[in-house]
Amino acid sequence: MYWFDSAYEAVSRFMDMGGNVLWLIALLLFFMWTLIFERVWYFKTGWKSDASKAIALWEGRDERQSWNAKQIREKLISQARMRIYQYLPVIKTLVALCPLLGLLGTVTGMIEVFNIMAVTGGGDAKSMAGGVSRATIPTMAGMVAAISGVFANTYVTRNAERQSQFLEDNLTTDH
Repeated sequence: MYWFDSAYEAVSRFMDMGGNVLWLIALLLFFMWTLIFERVWYFKTGWKSDASKAIALWEGRDERQSWNAKQIREKLISQARMRIYQYLPVIKTLVALCPLLGLLGTVTGMIEVFNIMAVTGGGDAKSMAGGVSRATIPTMAGMVAAISGVFANTYVTRNAERQSQFLEDNLTTDH
């Protein structure tokens, strides 16, 4: 239990050093990774049953060459793609927002530094250092969050493209 208390203290100190914008980045990061894990979970569990249903529905058709059959095939593929690509645009947007929030932290930290310079006349380096840390820590946190999100988004997007192609390949019109 000691390690939990010390970890909590370290995270709490870090969040205090970064200012309020760091809490916003943490909330955004939590939401982004929740969606990423949901997509990974879907591909590991739910996608197989969705693909099986679509393939079984298509294979159950007697005729697959007519215009109507091709439209039904397109509908099945389109419905599956909607489930496959669900939340991917949101994840991509959240990844793009992470560095922007980091820059917001930079601006608010620098405003604090300029405020301290205006009040003290610019001679108090110790009080300016707090503002500089409030400027750099959110920037670093936003970049780390964005980098982790880019890698995860790439993995999930490639998996989605692979599953979409798998479904297209298995809904054949050969008989």
